[in-house]
Formats: sequence, structure tokens, C-alpha cells
Amino acid sequence: MVDQRFETIDHTADIAIKAFGDSIPEAFQNAAFAMFSQITDVEKVGDDKEFKVEIEAPDMEQLLVDWLSELLYLFEVEDTIFSEFEVGILDNEGSSTKKLNAIIRGETLNMDKHSLKTEIKAVTYHMLEIDMVKNTVQVLFDI
Repeated sequence: MVDQRFETIDHTADIAIKAFGDSIPEAFQNAAFAMFSQITDVEKVGDDKEFKVEIEAPDMEQLLVDWLSELLYLFEVEDTIFSEFEVGILDNEGSSTKKLNAIIRGETLNMDKHSLKTEIKAVTYHMLEIDMVKNTVQVLFDI
């Protein structure tokens, strides 16, 4: 499947995606969109719930894994499915860490409205790639 925001990559047991953007923050947004597209039909997800997410990590790879893992955590704990993501990424002044600030929107999971397609158990480091020149990210989800 190819979407303007992402494409799925053939993998035998799990799901891999490559997300695109005009910037790395946009590629992070589209990776989140791609992940939730594997879980449900995101076109049916409203935006009545909003969360703020802040993450710090030593490098971009860890930041990507932590970002998507936090979204999975919120999905499971808050029983909320997400469809809109606004991401900003900064170099932390005086530190070697990267910082992600995001606003995410979605709605409470409703089985009458949202049919679940694939259960994603975890975000992995296998096949993880971030291309700062092409503004793409690639990640594999354990299903």
C-alpha cells in the first residue's frame, strides 16, 4: 500500500513502514499516522481528545522509537485512538539530547465505529532508519 505520507514494506512476520515528509518532524508525524493506519481506519477517527507529548532522547533513532512507543502506550492506557499529529523536534540547548514536543488528537476507542485491523505489540529497532537528507524514517512494528 502506498499513501502520500507512507508506504508499507514487505516483511514476513511483522509490519514495516517508510514515512515521508518535507522535514524530519513531518516524517515523524507520518510514521505515527502510518502506525495507526495499521491499527484501524484513521479516516473514521475524530479529534475530540487532545494530548501533549514531550520526549527527550540521546539521538534521533531513540527519539523515533520512544515517540511511537509513547503513542502505543497512550492508545492502550487511555483507550484512545489517534489520527492527528503535530510534531516539533529541537536540539536541547547545552545538552546532546534531542527533544520532541507534540500535540496529538484522537478519540476514545469505540468498537461500533472503529474496527481494529492489526494489533501492534511494540516498536522495534530492527530495520530502523532515519534519512535526514531525504526526510524519511523507516520502522518495523512487532505484531
